Amino acid sequence: MFSEVVVVGQVARDLVIEVPDAPAACSSAPVRHHQELLGGQGANQAVALRQLGTSVSLVGVVGQDSTGDALCALARADRIGTTHVVRRPGTETALIVDVVDEHGRRRYLEHIPDDTLVTETDVVAASAPISAAGSLIVQLRQPAPAALLAARLAHRAGTRVVLDGAPQDPALLALADVVRADAGGAELLTGEPVEDVAAAARAAADLRRRGPSLVVLEVSGRGNLFAGPEGTWFLPDVETEVVDPTGAGDALVATLTAALTRRRPLETAACLAVAAAAATTEHAGGRPRLSRPALDRLQPRQLEAVHA
Repeated sequence: MFSEVVVVGQVARDLVIEVPDAPAACSSAPVRHHQELLGGQGANQAVALRQLGTSVSLVGVVGQDSTGDALCALARADRIGTTHVVRRPGTETALIVDVVDEHGRRRYLEHIPDDTLVTETDVVAASAPISAAGSLIVQLRQPAPAALLAARLAHRAGTRVVLDGAPQDPALLALADVVRADAGGAELLTGEPVEDVAAAARAAADLRRRGPSLVVLEVSGRGNLFAGPEGTWFLPDVETEVVDPTGAGDALVATLTAALTRRRPLETAACLAVAAAAATTEHAGGRPRLSRPALDRLQPRQLEAVHA
């Protein structure tokens, strides 16, 4: 049975360490709390989709090691399809370490071996679920040839193509239905910092002329601009107690995709997406904890219309 959404992205062992104070050297900190989780951008998005009731399959790579065994078991426990999570012989499973202190300061370290990145061969093996899905999410930290092939397969089949990152290849941008870039990605796309809503609106309008019907850009430190065929809106970041920003973007992309896949209006999808991002910052680690009450509590009640 195929899934509503397929995610092509990173799968990693996520060590979340909470300490009283985040030191320059992580090894010297007394540990208050420690978790080992299924993590990585791809897995975080897949978890969020399942928490929202959307069926999802994951295309990623782990090692043929005990850590890979554990991560695949955790994904199956989350009811994520793992048929196309590749077990790469001789590869060490990717590792993320997120150290967070009680003041909201953090150190983020990662070890992502090249062999844990998705290849074109891996994408070809997953062509059937990609073509049958309602939406495909592709993280652009994966190699460009694999990302381009996945987008082509989805586009050819009429599957919505959601790009998470800053597409540098015009061919990839032309295949996209949705592009979401954080502040750093938005700067890569525009060549300059996107520091205000007007700049984001201009950049989004330019990007939409090059392919995607919906562009979502983070305005640094302020919120997100959503520009689509139904209109352009700016949603400020939701005010909440931020413990750790890790995974907020993953939750935003996953929730937006889930809503669009279920044919929700853009205004609704945007409000749910920023609420999910806010909810994910309220705890340490990038694994989302999404629920209807959390989204209702944090959902903005109005959108700021923007005239591009």
